[in-house]
Order: sequence, then C-alpha cells, then structure tokens
Amino acid sequence: MDFWDYLANRHQQLLTDSFQHASAVFQCMVIATVLGVVIGVLTYRSPWGGSLAVLSTAAILTIPSLAAIGLLIPLVGLGVAPTVIVLTLYGLLPIVRNAVVGLRGVDPDLVDAAKGIGMSRTARLLKVELPLAWPPILTGIRVSTQMLMGIAAIAAYASGPGLGNEIFRGIASLGSANAINQVLAGTIGIVILALLFDAAYVLLGRLTIPRGIRV
Repeated sequence: MDFWDYLANRHQQLLTDSFQHASAVFQCMVIATVLGVVIGVLTYRSPWGGSLAVLSTAAILTIPSLAAIGLLIPLVGLGVAPTVIVLTLYGLLPIVRNAVVGLRGVDPDLVDAAKGIGMSRTARLLKVELPLAWPPILTGIRVSTQMLMGIAAIAAYASGPGLGNEIFRGIASLGSANAINQVLAGTIGIVILALLFDAAYVLLGRLTIPRGIRV
C-alpha cells in the first residue's frame, strides 16, 4: 500500500487525531498565555523578578519532554492530564519573556500621560501598556505554539491524544508494510497544523495590531 492509499483508507482516523492534536495544543496555549501574561505583569517592574520568571520558565525547557511526561504518569496517570501539564509548562517561556520585554518597552511618557489624565494603575495596564506590549506577546505565542506542536506528539507515550499516536505506532512496527506511512502521516499532519496555526496568528495580528504599531 502506497502513502496515498494509506491516507485514503485511514483518513477518518487521521482527521480525528488531527483534531485532538490541534485541540490539545490550542487549549494548552490558552492556559499558557493567561499564565504567562499574568507572570509578566507581576514581575516586569522588578529587574530581579523578571529575570527570575524568565530563568524559572527556561529551566523547565531543560527537562526532556519524554522524561517530564514519564515523571508525571505516577502522579496524574495516563491520558490527557500529563499532556496538558507538560504542554502548558513548556509553552510558558516565550510568552513570559516577551511579556516582560514588551511591557518594559512601553514608552514611559505614554504611561505618565495616562497617569496625568487620571487613569488608575489597572486602567493604565489594560488600556495602555498591554495593548502596546501585545505585538511581542503575540510573537511569543506563535513561537510557543510551534514548539508545542512537536512536543504534543510525545504525549502519545502517555496515551495522550493527537497525531503522536500515529508516529509511535509506526515506530513500534518498523519493518511492517505501513510503518513508514504511519510515521509520515503523523509528521506531515503536525507540520500542516503548525502552518495553519501560524497563518491564523498572522491574521490575528493584522486584526488586533494597529498598522502604526506593526510598522
């Protein structure tokens, strides 16, 4: 059976795995974005606080993803739980780093002007600082998403959802008729999903970032 015949025969399962893969990455990115921006907001005013936040989230990336999932299995079991925890933690660094950099890069004169017209600290953060810091934050989200697309495949080790199951099945049955087809289908599916997500972020940037800021 060639690759195209394999896709035709397995398209329903591949679509299901693709949806689960995209859904897992999307949901974990939402959680990581909220946590990352909150951490950035809480630490960007302090030089040591921002550095500590970035170093802490960077340290997480030094742990091999397979090892992290393996360590979580005795604690939370197999399936979705270890997948969500690992993907969320691994997605934090680019968002935290870019949130800190973006918030620190806001023109102090604009913040002072907002303060001068009577805006509270919360209003300044929500209406001035975060909107101006949004472009680098969005860049961090894009980077995190591309990372998590690949890392999510490892979740199949813990019976997690997604295209990683296709890849692991192919690796486990190397030498069989469809082993290479399985690995190729899973790998190409992840690449396509990554490209679709990135295109969506480009569109989101065009819709949410004023042209003057983009330039």
